[in-house]
Amino acid sequence: MGQLKAILFDMDGTIIDTEKDGHRVAFNKAFVQFGINTKWEISEYHQLLKISGGKERLKFYFQEEGKNLLPKSTSLDDLVKELHLLKTELFISLIENGQLPLRPGIRRIMKEANEKNILVGICTTSNEKAVNAIIKSLLSDVRIELILAGDVVKRKKPDPDIYLLSLKRAGLTANEVLVVEDSENGVIAAKNAGLKVLATVNEYTRDENLSLADAVVTSLGDDQEKTQVLAGNINLKNKQKVSLSDLIALLNP
Repeated sequence: MGQLKAILFDMDGTIIDTEKDGHRVAFNKAFVQFGINTKWEISEYHQLLKISGGKERLKFYFQEEGKNLLPKSTSLDDLVKELHLLKTELFISLIENGQLPLRPGIRRIMKEANEKNILVGICTTSNEKAVNAIIKSLLSDVRIELILAGDVVKRKKPDPDIYLLSLKRAGLTANEVLVVEDSENGVIAAKNAGLKVLATVNEYTRDENLSLADAVVTSLGDDQEKTQVLAGNINLKNKQKVSLSDLIALLNP
Protein backbone atom coordinates (compact mmCIF):
# COMPACT_ATOMS: atom_id res chain seq x y z
CA MET A 1 0.00 0.00 0.00
CA GLY A 2 1.21 3.49 -0.80
CA GLN A 3 0.35 7.02 0.27
CA LEU A 4 -1.08 9.18 -2.50
CA LYS A 5 1.61 11.74 -3.29
CA ALA A 6 0.73 12.75 -6.86
CA ILE A 7 -2.20 12.94 -9.26
CA LEU A 8 -1.25 13.08 -12.93
CA PHE A 9 -3.79 14.35 -15.44
CA ASP A 10 -3.95 13.87 -19.17
CA MET A 11 -4.95 17.09 -20.96
CA ASP A 12 -7.10 16.56 -24.06
CA GLY A 13 -10.48 15.15 -23.16
CA THR A 14 -9.58 14.94 -19.47
CA ILE A 15 -8.94 18.49 -18.26
CA ILE A 16 -10.77 20.10 -21.18
CA ASP A 17 -12.99 18.38 -23.74
CA THR A 18 -10.67 19.68 -26.40
CA GLU A 19 -10.78 17.20 -29.24
CA LYS A 20 -14.14 17.67 -30.94
CA ASP A 21 -14.58 21.41 -30.40
CA GLY A 22 -10.95 22.46 -30.01
CA HIS A 23 -8.22 20.61 -31.89
CA ARG A 24 -10.52 19.41 -34.70
CA VAL A 25 -11.81 22.94 -35.30
CA ALA A 26 -8.27 24.37 -35.21
CA PHE A 27 -6.99 21.74 -37.66
CA ASN A 28 -9.80 22.62 -40.08
CA LYS A 29 -9.04 26.34 -39.79
CA ALA A 30 -5.38 25.59 -40.52
CA PHE A 31 -6.31 23.56 -43.62
CA VAL A 32 -8.29 26.54 -44.94
CA GLN A 33 -5.38 28.94 -44.39
CA PHE A 34 -3.03 26.55 -46.20
CA GLY A 35 -5.48 26.18 -49.12
CA ILE A 36 -5.88 22.45 -48.47
CA ASN A 37 -9.33 21.32 -49.57
CA THR A 38 -10.29 19.03 -46.72
CA LYS A 39 -12.31 19.15 -43.53
CA TRP A 40 -12.15 16.66 -40.67
CA GLU A 41 -15.73 15.83 -39.71
CA ILE A 42 -16.57 14.71 -36.16
CA SER A 43 -16.73 11.00 -37.01
CA GLU A 44 -13.56 11.07 -39.12
CA TYR A 45 -11.59 12.85 -36.41
CA HIS A 46 -12.80 10.25 -33.94
CA GLN A 47 -11.03 7.60 -36.00
CA LEU A 48 -7.88 9.72 -36.30
CA LEU A 49 -7.73 9.98 -32.51
CA LYS A 50 -6.56 6.37 -32.42
CA ILE A 51 -3.18 7.91 -33.33
CA SER A 52 -1.63 9.80 -30.40
CA GLY A 53 -0.08 13.19 -31.16
CA GLY A 54 -1.20 15.93 -33.54
CA LYS A 55 1.84 15.79 -35.82
CA GLU A 56 1.60 12.01 -36.00
CA ARG A 57 -2.11 12.32 -36.84
CA LEU A 58 -1.41 14.77 -39.68
CA LYS A 59 1.36 12.61 -41.11
CA PHE A 60 -0.83 9.52 -41.10
CA TYR A 61 -3.66 11.40 -42.81
CA PHE A 62 -1.49 12.77 -45.62
CA GLN A 63 0.11 9.37 -46.15
CA GLU A 64 -3.30 7.67 -46.40
CA GLU A 65 -6.66 9.34 -47.08
CA GLY A 66 -5.19 12.75 -47.90
CA LYS A 67 -2.24 11.67 -50.02
CA ASN A 68 -3.57 13.54 -53.07
CA LEU A 69 -3.92 16.76 -51.09
CA LEU A 70 -0.23 17.23 -50.41
CA PRO A 71 0.82 20.49 -52.12
CA LYS A 72 3.38 20.06 -54.89
CA SER A 73 7.01 20.84 -54.07
CA THR A 74 6.26 20.53 -50.34
CA SER A 75 7.77 17.78 -48.23
CA LEU A 76 5.42 15.94 -45.93
CA ASP A 77 7.58 16.62 -42.88
CA ASP A 78 7.69 20.37 -43.60
CA LEU A 79 3.93 20.54 -44.20
CA VAL A 80 3.17 18.67 -40.99
CA LYS A 81 5.48 20.93 -38.98
CA GLU A 82 4.00 24.15 -40.40
CA LEU A 83 0.40 22.99 -40.17
CA HIS A 84 0.83 21.89 -36.59
CA LEU A 85 2.41 25.20 -35.58
CA LEU A 86 -0.52 27.11 -37.08
CA LYS A 87 -3.05 24.70 -35.56
CA THR A 88 -1.52 25.28 -32.13
CA GLU A 89 -1.86 29.06 -32.49
CA LEU A 90 -5.49 28.71 -33.58
CA PHE A 91 -6.20 26.29 -30.73
CA ILE A 92 -4.69 28.68 -28.18
CA SER A 93 -6.90 31.49 -29.48
CA LEU A 94 -9.95 29.30 -28.83
CA ILE A 95 -8.80 28.81 -25.24
CA GLU A 96 -8.02 32.49 -24.69
CA ASN A 97 -11.45 33.43 -26.06
CA GLY A 98 -13.10 31.23 -23.43
CA GLN A 99 -14.57 28.74 -25.88
CA LEU A 100 -13.25 25.62 -24.10
CA PRO A 101 -14.20 25.37 -20.40
CA LEU A 102 -12.68 22.96 -17.89
CA ARG A 103 -14.40 19.61 -17.48
CA PRO A 104 -16.51 19.17 -14.31
CA GLY A 105 -14.59 18.76 -11.07
CA ILE A 106 -11.10 19.32 -12.47
CA ARG A 107 -10.28 22.55 -10.61
CA ARG A 108 -11.95 21.26 -7.44
CA ILE A 109 -9.86 18.06 -7.28
CA MET A 110 -6.66 19.93 -8.17
CA LYS A 111 -7.28 22.52 -5.45
CA GLU A 112 -8.02 19.79 -2.90
CA ALA A 113 -4.75 18.10 -3.86
CA ASN A 114 -2.90 21.42 -3.44
CA GLU A 115 -4.35 21.80 0.06
CA LYS A 116 -3.10 18.32 1.00
CA ASN A 117 0.34 18.92 -0.59
CA ILE A 118 -0.31 16.22 -3.16
CA LEU A 119 1.61 16.96 -6.35
CA VAL A 120 -0.54 17.88 -9.36
CA GLY A 121 0.98 17.05 -12.74
CA ILE A 122 0.00 17.06 -16.40
CA CYS A 123 1.22 14.36 -18.80
CA THR A 124 0.08 14.90 -22.38
CA THR A 125 1.03 14.67 -26.03
CA SER A 126 -0.40 18.18 -26.50
CA ASN A 127 1.94 20.97 -27.51
CA GLU A 128 3.58 22.55 -24.46
CA LYS A 129 2.60 26.04 -25.59
CA ALA A 130 -1.06 25.00 -25.69
CA VAL A 131 -0.78 23.37 -22.26
CA ASN A 132 0.75 26.52 -20.79
CA ALA A 133 -2.03 28.62 -22.33
CA ILE A 134 -4.66 26.44 -20.65
CA ILE A 135 -2.86 26.66 -17.31
CA LYS A 136 -2.44 30.43 -17.56
CA SER A 137 -6.03 31.14 -18.62
CA LEU A 138 -8.04 28.47 -16.80
CA LEU A 139 -5.88 27.03 -14.00
CA SER A 140 -3.96 30.07 -12.85
CA ASP A 141 -5.07 29.52 -9.25
CA VAL A 142 -3.82 25.90 -9.18
CA ARG A 143 -0.28 24.86 -8.25
CA ILE A 144 0.89 22.49 -10.99
CA GLU A 145 4.34 21.18 -10.20
CA LEU A 146 5.02 18.81 -13.09
CA ILE A 147 4.30 19.37 -16.78
CA LEU A 148 5.33 16.83 -19.43
CA ALA A 149 4.01 17.77 -22.85
CA GLY A 150 4.51 17.47 -26.59
CA ASP A 151 7.67 15.72 -27.72
CA VAL A 152 9.20 15.26 -24.27
CA VAL A 153 9.32 11.52 -25.05
CA LYS A 154 9.88 9.88 -28.44
CA ARG A 155 7.21 7.22 -28.05
CA LYS A 156 3.77 8.56 -27.25
CA LYS A 157 0.78 6.92 -25.62
CA PRO A 158 -0.08 3.99 -25.54
CA ASP A 159 3.64 3.56 -24.79
CA PRO A 160 4.23 4.20 -21.08
CA ASP A 161 7.28 6.45 -21.56
CA ILE A 162 5.64 9.72 -20.48
CA TYR A 163 4.41 8.18 -17.23
CA LEU A 164 7.71 6.45 -16.54
CA LEU A 165 9.42 9.81 -17.03
CA SER A 166 6.91 11.46 -14.68
CA LEU A 167 7.81 9.02 -11.91
CA LYS A 168 11.50 9.74 -12.46
CA ARG A 169 11.02 13.52 -12.49
CA ALA A 170 8.82 13.48 -9.39
CA GLY A 171 11.02 11.00 -7.55
CA LEU A 172 8.02 8.80 -6.77
CA THR A 173 7.12 5.12 -7.05
CA ALA A 174 4.10 3.77 -8.92
CA ASN A 175 2.17 2.97 -5.74
CA GLU A 176 2.25 6.66 -4.75
CA VAL A 177 0.65 8.01 -7.93
CA LEU A 178 -2.84 8.03 -9.47
CA VAL A 179 -3.54 8.94 -13.10
CA VAL A 180 -6.70 10.54 -14.50
CA GLU A 181 -7.14 9.71 -18.20
CA ASP A 182 -9.95 9.65 -20.73
CA SER A 183 -8.87 7.32 -23.54
CA GLU A 184 -7.87 3.74 -24.20
CA ASN A 185 -4.37 4.81 -25.29
CA GLY A 186 -3.92 6.86 -22.14
CA VAL A 187 -5.17 4.10 -19.86
CA ILE A 188 -2.85 1.55 -21.50
CA ALA A 189 0.11 3.91 -21.15
CA ALA A 190 -0.52 4.47 -17.46
CA LYS A 191 -1.18 0.83 -16.67
CA ASN A 192 1.97 -0.25 -18.49
CA ALA A 193 3.85 2.13 -16.19
CA GLY A 194 2.34 0.28 -13.26
CA LEU A 195 -0.03 3.07 -12.23
CA LYS A 196 -3.61 3.09 -10.96
CA VAL A 197 -5.98 4.87 -13.35
CA LEU A 198 -9.34 6.62 -13.12
CA ALA A 199 -10.89 7.10 -16.56
CA THR A 200 -13.31 9.98 -17.14
CA VAL A 201 -15.03 9.43 -20.47
CA ASN A 202 -16.17 11.97 -23.04
CA GLU A 203 -18.12 11.83 -26.30
CA TYR A 204 -15.16 10.41 -28.23
CA THR A 205 -13.97 7.87 -25.66
CA ARG A 206 -17.13 6.54 -23.99
CA ASP A 207 -17.20 3.51 -26.35
CA GLU A 208 -13.49 2.73 -26.18
CA ASN A 209 -12.16 -0.30 -24.33
CA LEU A 210 -11.32 1.12 -20.92
CA SER A 211 -11.42 -2.22 -19.12
CA LEU A 212 -7.84 -1.85 -17.88
CA ALA A 213 -8.79 1.24 -15.87
CA ASP A 214 -9.26 0.74 -12.14
CA ALA A 215 -12.51 2.70 -12.39
CA VAL A 216 -14.47 4.50 -15.10
CA VAL A 217 -16.75 7.50 -14.48
CA THR A 218 -18.56 10.01 -16.65
CA SER A 219 -16.67 12.92 -15.06
CA LEU A 220 -15.28 14.04 -11.71
CA GLY A 221 -18.59 15.80 -11.20
CA ASP A 222 -19.75 19.16 -9.87
CA ASP A 223 -22.96 20.89 -8.80
CA GLN A 224 -24.21 20.97 -12.39
CA GLU A 225 -23.10 17.52 -13.60
CA LYS A 226 -23.53 14.47 -11.40
CA THR A 227 -20.90 11.73 -11.66
CA GLN A 228 -22.00 8.31 -12.85
CA VAL A 229 -19.81 5.31 -12.08
CA LEU A 230 -19.58 3.14 -15.21
CA ALA A 231 -17.12 0.49 -14.04
CA GLY A 232 -14.64 -0.42 -11.35
CA ASN A 233 -14.31 -0.51 -7.61
CA ILE A 234 -15.07 3.07 -6.63
CA ASN A 235 -17.76 3.91 -4.06
CA LEU A 236 -18.38 7.63 -4.04
CA LYS A 237 -18.70 9.13 -0.56
CA ASN A 238 -20.56 12.04 -2.12
CA LYS A 239 -22.99 10.47 -4.59
CA GLN A 240 -22.68 13.41 -6.96
CA LYS A 241 -18.92 13.96 -7.17
CA VAL A 242 -15.59 12.15 -7.10
CA SER A 243 -13.70 13.41 -4.03
CA LEU A 244 -10.04 13.37 -3.15
CA SER A 245 -10.79 10.70 -0.54
CA ASP A 246 -12.31 8.55 -3.31
CA LEU A 247 -9.03 8.79 -5.25
CA ILE A 248 -7.04 7.86 -2.17
CA ALA A 249 -9.30 4.84 -1.67
CA LEU A 250 -8.88 3.89 -5.33
CA LEU A 251 -5.10 3.85 -4.89
CA ASN A 252 -5.46 1.53 -1.90
CA PRO A 253 -8.70 -0.44 -2.33
